[in-house]
Amino acid sequence: MIALGEARLQSEELGLIQAMVVLEARLETAAQRKVWYADFLVDLLDAEMGACRERYLLARTHLAHLPYDRTLEQFDFQFQPSIDRRQVLELASLNFAADAGNPLPLGPPGVGKTHLAVALGVKGVENGYGMYFVRTHDPLEDLRRAQTEHRLDQRMRAYLGPSVLIIDEFGVWPYDRTAATALFSLISARYERGSIILTLNKSFAEWGEVLGDAFIAAAIFDRLLYHSHVLSIRGESYRLKEKRQVRRFGTGQPVPAVAHTQ
Repeated sequence: MIALGEARLQSEELGLIQAMVVLEARLETAAQRKVWYADFLVDLLDAEMGACRERYLLARTHLAHLPYDRTLEQFDFQFQPSIDRRQVLELASLNFAADAGNPLPLGPPGVGKTHLAVALGVKGVENGYGMYFVRTHDPLEDLRRAQTEHRLDQRMRAYLGPSVLIIDEFGVWPYDRTAATALFSLISARYERGSIILTLNKSFAEWGEVLGDAFIAAAIFDRLLYHSHVLSIRGESYRLKEKRQVRRFGTGQPVPAVAHTQ
């Protein structure tokens, strides 16, 4: 027992937190099964490495500001047959990030664009890429304010650091010229330097109306479409599907959970 206590103290000093936690149980198992010393050590280090990776992924996910946990395995491709599943799985390889490519999920509200963007964000975190999720309104207001305070370059660096910047819900609100200029500055600064996943509620033909300036819209459009991967979704809203389920089952009855959002 003295040796066990010393082993725990040494594990703690070395930062082997999980090894310290599981040490006694693993020792008992090794003794019962007469495990070789080397195999016991590998088993103990495997537990530590697994815990380290979980802590790493948790920290990176937190830094990515992903709004919730969604995976591609949870996406209902049968409900949205217009999506090219092979294209999505290719994007999940993160090759687009290495080439500074831009995935652009396009479609009306509620069809799963944000789910796909977040799922790609999760894949990016798992593969060691720096990811950062924002709603379109937030960086534009941030950069607009920074511009008036003469610190635009300083704030812009926050959006240039991640390998992949996820900008959600473009086209939900109209923007004035200042906001449109801020968006152009952001897209231009990341052009061929880092990827952008931009979820689009408006077709490309409507960008001029959304941004209030057809020239700026065309300039943004030109840069985004270079190395772009357009995911056009023409299906029904998941939220409408949920409403139908509520009507079908009636009030007070359990409704099957649907894990999809916009």
